[in-house]
Amino acid sequence: MLFPKKVKYRKWQTGRTNKNKVRTATRGVELSFGSVGLKAVGMARIRSNQIEAARKTIARQMQKKGKLWIRIFPDRPFTAKAAEVGMGKGKGDLQGYEVEVLPGRVLFEVDGIDEATAREAMRKAGAKLPLKTKIISR
Repeated sequence: MLFPKKVKYRKWQTGRTNKNKVRTATRGVELSFGSVGLKAVGMARIRSNQIEAARKTIARQMQKKGKLWIRIFPDRPFTAKAAEVGMGKGKGDLQGYEVEVLPGRVLFEVDGIDEATAREAMRKAGAKLPLKTKIISR
């Protein structure tokens, strides 16, 4: 799974957002490497294990042909308290890393395989992620 080699701060603040204010991505919104890509339609925080599940699904569909690019990296730590632990007594322990994805961000790109296979791979990968996605192509 993906995680940063080193972080400046071990625990981040939650950084809640206003759901009424629609923010869209400005970086990473177009295909840069591949011919078919998976683009986020909604906003979510994607954990490293969800990215890995989608990557495995795409790789399985591609059958050792073509190339895959992962355009997101989980660099934001998230914490959780253990089950049946009372309120208070500080913040929970570090559980893993996630990335905050805004609408319009390209998540995955593939190239070197036929478009039908690529679209099927992207469709299956989108089902593994906690947000709505759409398939884009050049």
